[in-house]
Amino acid sequence: MTVNAIKDGTKLTITAEGKLGTTSAPELEKAVKDNIGGVTELIFDFGKLEYMASAGLRVLLSSAKVMKKQGSMKIINVTPPVMDVFTFTGMADVLDIEQA
Repeated sequence: MTVNAIKDGTKLTITAEGKLGTTSAPELEKAVKDNIGGVTELIFDFGKLEYMASAGLRVLLSSAKVMKKQGSMKIINVTPPVMDVFTFTGMADVLDIEQA
């Protein structure tokens, strides 16, 4: 998996490409933790994410908890396989998600 974090003032956009599973979730978590200070708008761009396991959901939920205090969080460009995970787990009703 490839993770990129782009900070623009108080806006942070994190892109993830490939498969987000148990072994790659710490990479996403590190990108969030290293860059979230002072951020009021967090965007996850999952346009090239092929797969997401429960470890990825954990990172998103912990990020949402932080952003609830700091500002807003949105997940954009969600691919159908990843949207299925959000739907099946009920997270589609909890997180701000835009499909691709």
